[in-house]
Amino acid sequence: MSKNVPVVEFKQVGKTFISPDGTPHEAIRDVNFCVEDLDDEGEFIALLGPSGCGKSTILNLIAGLEPVHPATTGEVLVFGQPVHGPGPDRGMVFQSYSSFPCYNVLDNVAFGLKLQGVEKDEREERAMRWIKRVQLAGSEKKYPHQLSGGMRQRVAIARTLAIHPRIILMDEPFGALDRVTRWGMQDLLVELWREVEATVFLITHDIAEAVYLGDRVFIMSEGPGTIVEVVDVPAPSGDAATTQRTEAFSNLVHTVSQKFEKHIPQMGSA
Repeated sequence: MSKNVPVVEFKQVGKTFISPDGTPHEAIRDVNFCVEDLDDEGEFIALLGPSGCGKSTILNLIAGLEPVHPATTGEVLVFGQPVHGPGPDRGMVFQSYSSFPCYNVLDNVAFGLKLQGVEKDEREERAMRWIKRVQLAGSEKKYPHQLSGGMRQRVAIARTLAIHPRIILMDEPFGALDRVTRWGMQDLLVELWREVEATVFLITHDIAEAVYLGDRVFIMSEGPGTIVEVVDVPAPSGDAATTQRTEAFSNLVHTVSQKFEKHIPQMGSA
């Protein structure tokens, strides 16, 4: 794949849903952005905006997931090609704990590999490698109901990374976690992202999380959503707990908050 081909490109993309009574609902309108294929690393994009502005719609269009896919207007390109449906080059981590309750951790993480036809011994070996990377070694025989929320999200991340996607799509994966657990998950995500060199799209309502994780923050308007501002963010110099307590980081969050409030004034600092 040529390095000149963008990883993801939206060209004047819009999506309108039709309700059961026939009423149209425009979720996003005229969304334009380009994420380049960088040398030796992927870019981390944080999508920030109010509820209902179409952030999840954008992720689902990249993923090629129905009924959001296809776009009503415009073009959605992944590695220069129109999206026709889901593919192994894209993996998704949802806000809800999406593990299969009847499978243990090992089988959950190996599930995508099984769908790809990987033989049992190899898929279990690869799954165990990622279970260890997300710090769940010793829990591979446990079932989701035996795990904490943070542990279940580690399972979801391991399952996604096990298939080696080029693009990782994350829909508020840490939204239900307490602050300390969330910081730990943010650090783990940064470590794994640097290792796999994938491009990441992360939806969040948390401005501090967007600033800490993102290379760029895409600020979206209220629905029908569009990208109204893109903010470049410097890479953090320390772990989440340390960095997010510093004055410099607080100032940066305040700057992004002001930009957010400029476009969505009624949201205040939420």
